[in-house]
Amino acid sequence: MSATGGGEVSQFGDPGGNATSEASARVRDLLERIAQAAGVPARVNVRENDERIWGEFAGEDMGILIGHHGETIDAIQHLAYRIAFRGASGRKAVVVDAAGYRERRAVALRAAADQAAEAAVHDGRPVPLEAMSAIERKLVHEHLRTRRDVETYSEGEEPDRRLVVAPLV
Repeated sequence: MSATGGGEVSQFGDPGGNATSEASARVRDLLERIAQAAGVPARVNVRENDERIWGEFAGEDMGILIGHHGETIDAIQHLAYRIAFRGASGRKAVVVDAAGYRERRAVALRAAADQAAEAAVHDGRPVPLEAMSAIERKLVHEHLRTRRDVETYSEGEEPDRRLVVAPLV
């Protein structure tokens, strides 16, 4: 995710700017406070367009902000969304990342999905993947959608809900 330098808010495709500028400012403020409270020397970059606000922590040792399998960064993202649009009528997606974690995780999930699909076809049985968030399950569902030899479905309850890759017979 590319971000603007120096902590500036960039507005792409937002001619009015007031409500979304306020939302971006709220996201920036939250992320800066979280980094400070965690004792992590991070730069916070925020940018937005008509559909999304991206917030990114940049710096060294972002692990504490990412957490195990992204649990911490997902929680921060949820908080950022709730705070950005508190009392506002217009809403858009909020994505929070740290040191490119989201893209690295997406690459790892697609690789695991491909391996599970091959194993399901080879062994002729369903292959469950690790428990993952709804966003991650959606990414895997979409990644394997074009394959004609497997299907995907979710099973279990949050937070242990997992995706299963099953061969089509």
